[in-house]
Amino acid sequence: MKIPANGFTHAGKFHADDVFATALLQIIRPDIKITRGFVVPDDFDGIVYDIGFGMFDHHQEPREMRANGVPYAAFGLLWRVLGPGLVGERQARLIDENFIQPLDLNDNTGEQNSLCDAIGFFNPVWDSKEDQDTCFFKAVAVAKQILENQIASANAVNRADEKVQQAYKNSRDGIVVLPCYLPWKNGLYRTDALFVVYPSQRGGWSAQCVTDHKTKKPKLPFPQSWAGQPQEVIEQKSGIEGISFCHASRFLITAKDKETALAACRQVLKNNGRL
Repeated sequence: MKIPANGFTHAGKFHADDVFATALLQIIRPDIKITRGFVVPDDFDGIVYDIGFGMFDHHQEPREMRANGVPYAAFGLLWRVLGPGLVGERQARLIDENFIQPLDLNDNTGEQNSLCDAIGFFNPVWDSKEDQDTCFFKAVAVAKQILENQIASANAVNRADEKVQQAYKNSRDGIVVLPCYLPWKNGLYRTDALFVVYPSQRGGWSAQCVTDHKTKKPKLPFPQSWAGQPQEVIEQKSGIEGISFCHASRFLITAKDKETALAACRQVLKNNGRL
C-alpha cells in the first residue's frame, strides 16, 4: 500500500492507538503531513484513521475481530496492511500478538496497560495552556522510537534466523551451540531443542533453557540446588568447576568457557534420564 502525502486523525484527547498509528505512518513516509480534527473534510485527499468510519477506523459496527477475539483498533488495522512489508509476514504476526494486541485491547475495552498510560500522560492536564497538537506530536516522537526499535529487532531476528537454523541442524542431544549471541527464541521455540549455548556479551559463555511453547516454562530447568547460589556452592553441588552463576528461576547459567557450559547442560540431561 502506498501511503499518501496527507493523513487525518481525530483531535482532542489522544491515546496510544492514534499515537502509534501516526508513528507507523511517519516511519513509512517521513514527509507525511498529519492533520487532527473532529470532522473529516469532504474534500480531504489522504489516509484517514481512527475517525471517519473507514478502512482504518474501528468505532463502527460490525467491529473487526482477530481470530482470538481481540478487537482491532486503528493501529492494528494499519499494521495488518503495512507491517508485513516492514518485517515480513511471520515477524509482523509476532509483533501484532506481543505488542499491538495489548494496545488495541486497551483502546477497545479500557483494559489497563502501562504503555498506554505512559502515552496518555502526554495529554495536557485539565488546567494546562499547552497546545494539544504539540503534545500529541511529542507523544508520537516517543512512540516512533519505540516502534522503530521493534522493527529493527524483528529484522535482526530475520537476519539471524538462518544461522540459528543451521546451528539447530548441527545440534546434538538437544543442545544448540551458537557461534555468537543471536536472537534465537523465535527460531527454536517450537523445536525439540532443550538448551542454547552461546558466547555471553558479558564475557564467558551462557547456557539457557529453551521454553516449552505450551507451558511457557523451561523444558529442563537447571537444578534447584544451583539456583541463586554463589559460585563456590554451584561448583560444589554440580561437581563442575567454572559455573559462575545460575539464575534463581533456573533458566540461565554462565560459565567460564563453552565446554563448561556444555558440561552443565549434559549433567541436567543425565539427571533427567536424557543421556
